[in-house]
Amino acid sequence: MDAALPLTASAHTAISRGEAAFQAARRQRRRATLAYGALLLVCLLVAARLSEMTPQALADGLPRIGEYFWRILPTLRWETLFADWETEGSLAGWFYRLDKWAWLIFETSQMALLGTFFGTLIGFALCFVASRNLAPTPWAFQLARRFLEFCRTVPEIVFALIFVWAFGIGPMAGILAIIIHTAGANGKLFAEVVENADTSAMEGVRAAGGNWFHRVRFGVLPQVAPNFLSYALLRFEINVRGASVLGFVGAGGIGEELYHVISFNYYEEISAIIVLIILSVASIDMISERLRRGLSAGMAQG
Repeated sequence: MDAALPLTASAHTAISRGEAAFQAARRQRRRATLAYGALLLVCLLVAARLSEMTPQALADGLPRIGEYFWRILPTLRWETLFADWETEGSLAGWFYRLDKWAWLIFETSQMALLGTFFGTLIGFALCFVASRNLAPTPWAFQLARRFLEFCRTVPEIVFALIFVWAFGIGPMAGILAIIIHTAGANGKLFAEVVENADTSAMEGVRAAGGNWFHRVRFGVLPQVAPNFLSYALLRFEINVRGASVLGFVGAGGIGEELYHVISFNYYEEISAIIVLIILSVASIDMISERLRRGLSAGMAQG
């Protein structure tokens, strides 16, 4: 009873055909992979050629980068490390303008906070119209998607230059630039979350007689709100870094001071500001990560 029955000729033929089809499909996949790999390699070589990124250019530039970083390193002495700011070789002397720099970093973080908040509100308002499963009409969907693409495609620094010309030098220009870019970035991410939401709740609200706003409020929002908050926190981290650069064009924050010291080759001040920016961004990253983990844990328990 347990002995294997001999295969018939037709079964042997079917197995051979199946194996042949499998091998043919595998060869086709391999050829396609090789073709796409070769195409990617050609594109990379063309891009490197057009951008003048060559091994020789890298070899020539890397030593100069090392030289620059060597210059911005502070001259600290152990015997005077904890002396006052007037003593050469001390930490206090390295950060002798800490009060001003700390305020500018705080200003930068507030720029990022305001820009993230209002930009996220705009993205939130448009994401439901920009999602395929909730767009009220096709033209509304296309308008919302194209507007979000425009907001996130134009670099923040370009918007900042325009707003500096319109409103003058200061944080206002940077905040407006961050708002526009955040609206485009978060609006797209929010729309994708909405498109991936479970449709059963939406259909239930519709069956109960709910209109479009009821479907959004009761069928979609409870599902997507935690993801929305997570993306908003991530965008805040990104905007803190972006706000530090916007100051290069006069849009406020620590970037203006960093551009000033770089322009005048105040090497030790450059490194001091960079250290402060790294510490502030790292602190914000850790706080945001804690909030996201707490949010995830709450979702899991719920």
